[in-house]
Amino acid sequence: MELTLPETPVPARTAAAPAVALRGLTKRFGAVTAVDGLDLTIQPGEIVAFLGPNGAGKTSTIDMVLGLSRPDAGTAEVFGMAPRTAVAHGLVTAVMQTGGLLKDLTVAETVELTAALFAHTRPVAEVLQRAGLTEIAGRRVGRCSGGEQQRLRFAMALLPEPELIILDEPTTGMDVEGRREFWSAIRADAERGRTVVFATHYLDEADAYADRIVLVSRGRVVADGTAAQIKALSAGRMVTATWKDVGTADALALRRLPGVEDVELRGDTVLVRAADSDGVARHLLTTTPARDLQITSRGLEDAFLALTGDNR
Repeated sequence: MELTLPETPVPARTAAAPAVALRGLTKRFGAVTAVDGLDLTIQPGEIVAFLGPNGAGKTSTIDMVLGLSRPDAGTAEVFGMAPRTAVAHGLVTAVMQTGGLLKDLTVAETVELTAALFAHTRPVAEVLQRAGLTEIAGRRVGRCSGGEQQRLRFAMALLPEPELIILDEPTTGMDVEGRREFWSAIRADAERGRTVVFATHYLDEADAYADRIVLVSRGRVVADGTAAQIKALSAGRMVTATWKDVGTADALALRRLPGVEDVELRGDTVLVRAADSDGVARHLLTTTPARDLQITSRGLEDAFLALTGDNR
């Protein structure tokens, strides 16, 4: 986490400058192009999920937005200035997956020590309360759960009152309760108008918390919109039915129907992904013993796989 702030005034920003503006952003590691001419604009106040399979270029892009690495081509600006300048002045902070915590300090001592690195910060008690840590302020970090440690990193990131917080896989390894508590803290703080950009492998988090989803594959943006818009890019629906003693031969017959993309058998349940869901439903109801049919829209996971499958 970048948490250094010199005692110099924040430079004037361009009027109405985007929170993040990436133009032709490119990053290479030898013969591998991790980020390939990526274009992205994020406006102040947005909550954006930055999604993609492993190797899609998410972390490399985030590193350049945080000023941790420089692009080989293209430009990256944060609030109209160079990323390192924005970070140095406390306009952007990050909550990463691991690191940055001393296990023998208490939660409050950790936040107090971090606050000493800044020229100006919010009161320690305030950020502890906003991160949901007041009740465990006296607990040693080494005795905190993974979710509590991530909320501690969140509290540390809140100290300079940043206008942009970047979360890189912040809930990896957390249990369900820990994830819920962490996102409750993030969501409550985001209501203050802060810009939040997060990368995650948990698609349900993107669906539940993001105003906008950006999908990247092979270092480029392949889809950008609301969760509903991203889901709509994956055409077709799922037809689910109960079919006693359904077998492989039945599945093969279903696959030959027009518009069928995939057939999956789960015991006595058959799941059919198809562009023509009505046609599949008619076939199941009139020519097979299938019953209890359901037709549902494709989910975010389906869209993710369809749009980024060539990068898996």
